[in-house]
Amino acid sequence: MQLTEKPSLTNALLISICTPDFKGEEATESLAELARLVTTLGFKVVGSQSQKQSSTKRVNVLGLGKLAEIAHLTGNKGFVENENAEELSENITEETIDEAMFSDIQSDNLPFGCADVVVFDCDLSPSQLRNVENQLGVEVFDRTGIIIEIFSRHARTKTAKLQVEIARLNYVAPRLRESSCGDKERQMGKGGGETTLELNRRKVRDQLAELKRELVNVQDEMKGRRTQRSELFCVALVGYTNAGKSSMMRAITGSDVEGENKLFATLDTTVRALFPITQPRILVSDTVGFIKKLPHDLVASFHSTLAEAHDASLLLYVVDAADPSFRSQLDVVHEVLEEVGVADSKKLLVLNKSDQLTPEQQQALMKEFPDAMMTSTRNPLDVSKLHKYIVSVAQGEMIEDEIIVPYTAKGIIGEIRSSMSVVKEDYEYDHIKLTVRSNVIDLARLKKRMLSV
Repeated sequence: MQLTEKPSLTNALLISICTPDFKGEEATESLAELARLVTTLGFKVVGSQSQKQSSTKRVNVLGLGKLAEIAHLTGNKGFVENENAEELSENITEETIDEAMFSDIQSDNLPFGCADVVVFDCDLSPSQLRNVENQLGVEVFDRTGIIIEIFSRHARTKTAKLQVEIARLNYVAPRLRESSCGDKERQMGKGGGETTLELNRRKVRDQLAELKRELVNVQDEMKGRRTQRSELFCVALVGYTNAGKSSMMRAITGSDVEGENKLFATLDTTVRALFPITQPRILVSDTVGFIKKLPHDLVASFHSTLAEAHDASLLLYVVDAADPSFRSQLDVVHEVLEEVGVADSKKLLVLNKSDQLTPEQQQALMKEFPDAMMTSTRNPLDVSKLHKYIVSVAQGEMIEDEIIVPYTAKGIIGEIRSSMSVVKEDYEYDHIKLTVRSNVIDLARLKKRMLSV
């Protein structure tokens, strides 16, 4: 099932299922994050409901009483046909509804029928989704469906679009339903052969196969471009969504990379050169952000995008230091990077958005994370400090050597200056002696070329 385009004022009611393994502050933070996800889609969050359950895997994900409360807020569109609706509705008051709301989302005095859609902060099976929709009579979405829709809207490059569409179809396939017309035709003997459901499922399988073939071709092209850049020192910005990676990318590269205060504003890996330009050049890549409970299919489909992080010489773990939950967000980043095989790269924790912290908070964080760097992309001194750190790490991986260049060798000096760091120049009678710093591959290539000069 693909989410349909909604007017900007569509009212969404959020549902949190608290289990023994998912409760308290964790559940509250997750629900607040879901509110930001839903808002990113242009929905308006009108309130939330919660219920304690032993598991989210029950056939009836919510109790009948809780469903009645929620149905009151969606206008009883589904419960009007339920024989218990009148009995259940007698026990529903504005007071009982408000008591179930989370305090961080506005939910006072919610009127009857105020919600147009219902969004669960968990994954629902196809049967659970169908049952709840039948009971409420409105569209019902789970967390994965919301995330996939955001990815679909924000994908720009061909690679990202292919990856997102594969994830979307994998999500849609088990949720396809037989049309009522198709059921009747089969029952009356008029629909011999495949049902509409079977035809739709086969169509999805064919689409997936074609998309995967196309993605392999695109990934081969991306791999070729990464190979061309492999000789340069590369820095990858990784972190939770909305941690400020794109703003940092813009600050240290002088580029116009998009930066918005929205979840998943960046999905496509962008590569730019560090600015001010260094010799040799240092490349910086801005990667897709992570999120808790990221759908497995999306993690798998973005392996090639995260290959930029896999091939990077330095990883900058960017966190929003002003967000109290950044420690758990950092755990998510570690988990995802381990899943895609990025574990041993050199890394630096960057405590971003320090301008939103008090001096006491900054001091406490630096005591907790002594090896981290406190920054604000709005502070030129912080940007310069980060630039110098990146350059120092890059130079630490280079080797120093002397190159003798005859005056008769044309173009060699310009090539050296454009690809290496010249530490010292000595002009002799018939040659120039250059002390340079560069990577092993470039030096070996240059020396081989000098043999023919």
